[in-house]
Amino acid sequence: MSEVPRSNAAARHDCHVRISHLRKCYGSVVAVRDVTIDVSPGEFLALLGPSGSGKTTLLMAVAGFDFPDSGRIEIGGEDVTWAAPNKRDLGMVFQRYTLFPHMSVLDNIAFPLRMRKVGRAQRNDRARAALKTVRLEGYGDRMPAQLSGGQQQRVALARAIVYNPKVLLMDEPLSALDKKLREEMQVEIKHLQRELGITVIFVTHDQTEALTMADRIAVLNFGELQQVGAPKDLYERPASAFVAGFIGETNFWPARAKADAAAGTEAEVELEGGDSARVLAVDGLRRGQAAQVAIRPEHIKLAPNGIGAAVEDAIYAGSITTLLAKTRGPTLRVRLETPEATPGGTIAVGWEPRNARAYAAS
Repeated sequence: MSEVPRSNAAARHDCHVRISHLRKCYGSVVAVRDVTIDVSPGEFLALLGPSGSGKTTLLMAVAGFDFPDSGRIEIGGEDVTWAAPNKRDLGMVFQRYTLFPHMSVLDNIAFPLRMRKVGRAQRNDRARAALKTVRLEGYGDRMPAQLSGGQQQRVALARAIVYNPKVLLMDEPLSALDKKLREEMQVEIKHLQRELGITVIFVTHDQTEALTMADRIAVLNFGELQQVGAPKDLYERPASAFVAGFIGETNFWPARAKADAAAGTEAEVELEGGDSARVLAVDGLRRGQAAQVAIRPEHIKLAPNGIGAAVEDAIYAGSITTLLAKTRGPTLRVRLETPEATPGGTIAVGWEPRNARAYAAS
């Protein structure tokens, strides 16, 4: 076998991953709480959340490096909940590349094949094919210390895919790179994943990284699954105030419902400071109930008869300017293409009710 298989030739990449009601505790701390996620064959799923949200614990359970207290993990229809890591046929890329410094690049990539008793000639052929796949053809004789951070990351990727694993697991693999290189690698990894057709589960705390790379994102917080969906769905229709605040930039405005409103309907609220507004009730609201209204900066528009605000600052960023506008409640970030106000001036703002989402205050 001289090539790393592509998606049209690798049926074993059609691998479904099912995580069912997974729970993991460390003493009294619940790290993962009844999480259920289905990952489709060939899908790129990002596990996104702040530190301590349970995303790495979840990945380690899938990898077999940690076992859950309850729940089930299936890979390709096979129950692997209690299987050893080497019995799961998974590729793994860590935050640190863990390359062997005393081995050449080619030997590093071929190492998993060596452990599987593949003959030297065949494993070197497959290692060279993997190097070509990650665009490092000709680098096989170099040592890891002779490579840049981005090149070392590609070698780690080549080593993870060289034996054609069922699923590729990645634990914050780009966090050690500088911003420019990290952005380049995000695109390269996504292109490689599409080329190979392999199922990927990718852990990150960087929302921009998740939005850029993932087909779907699973947002976790304190071990609980908050929402799973395509990046656009999570950005435009966040299911909770946490998701609204964690994905993208959001203004929050405390409010109270002026009348009962069913979930998914328009509601009239009194905003902190006394102004009234119409919003979309994501949760059902009772009259007088406290709520948090979330509004994206780009959804706030200048409105002649809108809510008054004093412009405290204007942040120029090329085609867009962000105004910091102090209302009778919070200071809002308002993103406009052609602002008609400068610091010290006043504006009136408003929004379409469907673009201001009201969540029942916890």
